[in-house]
Amino acid sequence: MEKEITSSENITVGITIGDVNGIGPEIIIKALKDNRILNEITPVIYGSSKVISFYKKLMQANEFNYQNCKSASDIQHKKINLINVWNEDVDIQPGVSSVIGGQYALKSLEAATSDLADGKVDVLVTAPFSKEAMKKAGFDFPGHTEYLAKYSNVDEALMVLVSKNLRVALVTTHIPISEVSKALTKAAILSKIKVFENSLKRDFNLVRPKIAVFGLNPHAGENGKIGMEEQEQIIPAIQEAKGEGILAFGPFAADGFFGSNAKNQFDGVLAMYHDQGLTAFKALAFEDGVNFTAGLPIVRTSPDHGTAFDIAGKDLASEESFRSAIYMAMDIYRNRKFVKQINENPLQVRKEIERERREF
Repeated sequence: MEKEITSSENITVGITIGDVNGIGPEIIIKALKDNRILNEITPVIYGSSKVISFYKKLMQANEFNYQNCKSASDIQHKKINLINVWNEDVDIQPGVSSVIGGQYALKSLEAATSDLADGKVDVLVTAPFSKEAMKKAGFDFPGHTEYLAKYSNVDEALMVLVSKNLRVALVTTHIPISEVSKALTKAAILSKIKVFENSLKRDFNLVRPKIAVFGLNPHAGENGKIGMEEQEQIIPAIQEAKGEGILAFGPFAADGFFGSNAKNQFDGVLAMYHDQGLTAFKALAFEDGVNFTAGLPIVRTSPDHGTAFDIAGKDLASEESFRSAIYMAMDIYRNRKFVKQINENPLQVRKEIERERREF
């Protein structure tokens, strides 16, 4: 039986350590060292006490305390929990991309994902890993998004970058630019529009979300003068989505969209490829941006940056994006429970809402 909706619900957050040579351990320590966060979450770090101790000493973060766990059965609320996924010593070299960093990032991810699937943690927040190092370690996926989609048996996971007032989703993610055009079929674009709309409703509580869809070519193709992808694939996908009652509009030219007021008139933006959407997003919201994987049965978020090897081990990394990822995972988890309960028993939820209003 599920817990009732409550804004004070303590949520168990599984946290992967990321690449041990990157900024992952640093931003985890910084984001969690203020104990007030324990009033809302129970953090569970999947990694190694030896790695955390190394960075704790390096950062002189003496106020950061945690309890070691052998497994999720040892988790305690009101404490920072660390599950030792491995016990051996690791040759930690901050700022160095190596197969070792990939190997232990993978161990952390696999352990956390397993506990998430078993319901031992409520949500997953992943620290960044190096795709190059992960590939050397045997990780056969372009990134977290594709791995979690495969693990969840989902065909259409959607990468969404989120800040306070901006949500940017991608049709294609980690593929070469030379392969983007052939990947942009009408079916693929329409599928992403549907997943995005469903996520905006379910995960962000938007009743009738409006989605702006980008073109692929400069000036959105100028009616076929600069490429035919808009005419042959993108516009037909938008039209079919509209026919199914989805508020999808476009195609918009990507270059001027973010600099104009247009971005404030939509609840979400669907870009055709990685840099088309994320370059502008990170320019506008790099500090507090969050990477959210929509379309999955589980909730997973991460900061919107990478391993930052150039500043790893120097205590320079900002934890703002990682902290935002934690809070967004909490919000989405609660939103999903709210939507589920309101559909199962709308009268009961209505009474709960009225009771909370009277108390307020």
